[in-house]
Amino acid sequence: MGSRGIKKKGSFQMDRISNSEESYDVGSYYRNSQSSSSSSVDQSDQSPVTEAAATRLSMKSENSFCRTSSDVSAFSEPTDDNSSYSETPSPLYWPMKSPKSHVLSRLGMQQHKDVLDDETETEDFELEMMKERFSKLLLGQDMSGSGKGVSTAVAISNSITNLYASIFGPHLRLEPLHTDKKSMWKREMSCFLSICDYIVEFVPTIQELQDGTALEVMASSPRSDICISLPALKKLDALLLDILDSFAETEFWYEEQGSRSEKSTRSGSFRRILPAPQRKEEKWWLPVPCVPSNGLSEESRKHLRNKRDCANQIHKAAKALNNSILSEMEIPDSYISSLPKTGKTIVGDTVYRYMCTSDKFIPDLLLNHLNLSSEHEALELADKIEASMYTWRRKACSIPHSKSSWDIMKDFMSDTDRTDKNIVLAERAESLLFCLKQRYPELAQTSLDTSKIQHNRDVGKAILESYSRVLEGLAFNIVAWIEDVMFVDKTMQSNQ
Repeated sequence: MGSRGIKKKGSFQMDRISNSEESYDVGSYYRNSQSSSSSSVDQSDQSPVTEAAATRLSMKSENSFCRTSSDVSAFSEPTDDNSSYSETPSPLYWPMKSPKSHVLSRLGMQQHKDVLDDETETEDFELEMMKERFSKLLLGQDMSGSGKGVSTAVAISNSITNLYASIFGPHLRLEPLHTDKKSMWKREMSCFLSICDYIVEFVPTIQELQDGTALEVMASSPRSDICISLPALKKLDALLLDILDSFAETEFWYEEQGSRSEKSTRSGSFRRILPAPQRKEEKWWLPVPCVPSNGLSEESRKHLRNKRDCANQIHKAAKALNNSILSEMEIPDSYISSLPKTGKTIVGDTVYRYMCTSDKFIPDLLLNHLNLSSEHEALELADKIEASMYTWRRKACSIPHSKSSWDIMKDFMSDTDRTDKNIVLAERAESLLFCLKQRYPELAQTSLDTSKIQHNRDVGKAILESYSRVLEGLAFNIVAWIEDVMFVDKTMQSNQ
């Protein structure tokens, strides 16, 4: 009777455990529990077990869910070697996982899943952006798909310009570029520049046959202008990013203000010629650099001067490359056909009289006499001078309007009479335009340059021109930012 009572109570406890552990492997657990139960019952037949022992067994089985997975727990009851229980541990005392551990495990898996989902969403977003830009390139930025879009060269040029505006447009301080924006700039530019890997030209090469016969064949080779200019532009790009990274820890800082501070001189090309009241109102949205009350340290000033000189050299190199690329582009027929018949009507009586009557033409004196006060006036004068220059060259050389570039015109002029009045005026106009661009280095592109870019069909030149143009702008901004900080430091020293 006692044995049957123990068997019934043991089976009742096993039913409670099996119902509570539905999430585990029921089959294996049931087989192990059956073998352990039979062993326990056999021993119970040999040694009598009281009702108190069965009650203690039931209490231990209920508390067994709070056990950890460790073999020994501080909350476990000590076992006696002379105990009537079997040497094989009862399933009631097997280490079981706590429901809390399962909850934490599921929580960790959910967090890991969330991280993977975020990474997947980021990759999907970047992929969709690439698809969108690739589609715009193929459609020529004409979303209607009717074939009225711009050429591939113009689409790529606009894409590089827009990329620069989105990455460096909000960046108005002398500090490192954000990691995400830097990686985006490198990744997107790598895609655009990879097009140049497939632009080739055919060059004659000597190929020897097996019998020793030498044949001249045409072999494909990377285009010479891309091989020369593209590595240089990549190097300038890396140097500019290194300059920004060098200002990670600085002694100066920036403050956002509603209007420009009187201590700042950021004013584009005219920062050295505009009076102080005009400087304060121009580009008021830019942050104002600030320095300590005792000024910057000598080491910081040396670092600023070094980086300014480096950025200035990069600006000159990028500008020279851009001018060289633009000069090699063909002049559109629409620009030539829009030129007036005489150059005098373009430049005006004052400039024309000075260019004709002077025995020794000095461009700086003419620019000082004109007293330009704004960038708009300087750009308007540059357009007039450039248009008059081509008008006089066309009259001197009698060149047809179609496909005439600057270099081709010079070749024609070398065979003409150097005493011709039109040739003399064209040369003076060229020197005046060069002096004007040197005086105002951040002068916007002239009408001829804009027309060349819009009508260009050469993809390689479009990439080189737009890449050099954005690097030129970035280099100039870095120089201006450094000069702003140096001016504030100099002002702080003079006030002490």
